This record gives sequence, C-alpha cells and structure tokens, in this order.
Amino acid sequence: MEPYIDAHCHVWTPDVGRYPLARSFTVDQMQPPSFTAEELLAICRPSGVGRVNLIQMSYYEFDNSYLLDCIAQYPDRFVGTAIVDPLGPDPAAAMRALAPRGVRAFRIQPHYSKRGLADWLAPEGYQAMFAEAARSQQVLSCLIDPEGLREVDRLCRQFPETPVVIDHMARIGVDGTIRDADVQALCDLAQHPRVYVKVGAFYALGKKQPPYLDLAPLIRRVLQAYGSRRLMWESDCPFQVVQHTYDDSIALIRDRLDFLSDDDRDWLLTRTAQRLLFTT
Repeated sequence: MEPYIDAHCHVWTPDVGRYPLARSFTVDQMQPPSFTAEELLAICRPSGVGRVNLIQMSYYEFDNSYLLDCIAQYPDRFVGTAIVDPLGPDPAAAMRALAPRGVRAFRIQPHYSKRGLADWLAPEGYQAMFAEAARSQQVLSCLIDPEGLREVDRLCRQFPETPVVIDHMARIGVDGTIRDADVQALCDLAQHPRVYVKVGAFYALGKKQPPYLDLAPLIRRVLQAYGSRRLMWESDCPFQVVQHTYDDSIALIRDRLDFLSDDDRDWLLTRTAQRLLFTT
C-alpha cells in the first residue's frame, strides 16, 4: 500500500436518493457535483497516499451514513471524522456508538453550538464530548479561525487528556494576510501536550498559489512550537484540486521545505496520523 496518510479529505456522492442532503443544502451547492471515495483514491494514490481520514461533509450535517459506508467498503484505507450534534440529547453516547465503525474523531465548530466565538464551547454537549474524548481517546477536530483558539485553550485546561486537533492551521492567512498575533495564538496552544495541528489546505491560505512557499515561515513556526510528532499533513480535497493539483499540496511537505528533516517528513506525512487516527 502507498506509504502516506492524508489527514483530511471530504467525500460525497451525487446519489442524493440514497444519501439525502441536510435541509439547509441543495444539489446545486455540491461543488464539484461528485467526489466519491473512488474518485478520491484515484487522485491520491498516484502521489503515494494510501490511507485517508475522511471528514464528514457539511452537506449531510449529522447524518454520517455515506462516511460510514465508505469506511466499511474500504476499511484498510479509511477512518473517519464524524459530526454529532452538540445540542442533541446525548452527544457522548453518539460518540461511543460510532467508535466501532471506524470513527476516530469528531469535527467541532462554532456553527454547531449556535454561539459566538467568545463562548462557542460553552454548551453542555461540548463539555460532554470533551469528557468522553478524554476517556475514549477519540479526537476532537476543530474547524476554527484564530479567534476561536481561546475557547480551545480553556477546554484543554479543563480536560487535559482530551486529544484535540486544529484543522488547517486555524485558517491563518485565509484572507491573504498572515498575522503574527494569529500565529502566536496557535503556537501558544502547544503548551497542551494533547493538541495537534493539521498542516494543509494550502490552496486557501496566504497567496493561495503553488508551490505555496510563502507559507514556509508559518509552517516553520508551527513546527518549532509543536514538533513534527504533533503535526500531520492534510490536502483538504476535493477543494485542493478544484484549481490546483493534489501533488501541489503534498509536494510542499514531501519535497520543498528545506528546514524539514527526513524524520520530520515521516511524521508529517505518515506517523502522526498513524498514531493518532489509525491506531485504536
């Protein structure tokens, strides 16, 4: 099997009869119209990526059916990051129920708590999820901007055993500007030993153009703060391949950053995700 692991890809299917969209989405919003598990594998395997952490797509909201079916069909290649409703009756029970089905993580974000960034982790459901993750060692994966990091810090102090991942380097530079204060806020979270960072979504950050070398100073600071054993590479497909290529993304880590040692690359491209997401 190909050696590398992609820590973050989305999949969906045009078969909305079998896998209906959430009420807040329409078929026209599915762009591209199709990105199935098979389409993903056809893109990632030529670049040496044999395993992927699938992220539940927002089109389906809390119905993880397609994600679960992809994992069941390709159990040697996929694990999953599901979404459960933090305002639902028992989100911790939902986490436990999904664990035997290849779900290793759960996406959390302010949108689902229906609160502002200042207290987005305040709902009791998110408190219950942090407590359950501390027990089960399932991962909580945060889709947030830098303004949401303070709440993560608060919960990490309350639940120090909970494994937490920050997606897309906290989307620093999504508006084209990489601010030192934002980078420092992300690096400050490294004081919590169970916090990890996904390094990727390069197509959406900074100058948003391959070979993405403008992101090198950001990645270097994150590496210095966390060490390579708490970093993992992600493509954020299919959005990575709308205008750029899959290899554009992995090549930045695999080939281009001269401050990465061979050991750093090994952890970023394989071993961190293997240990955190693929080892039960």
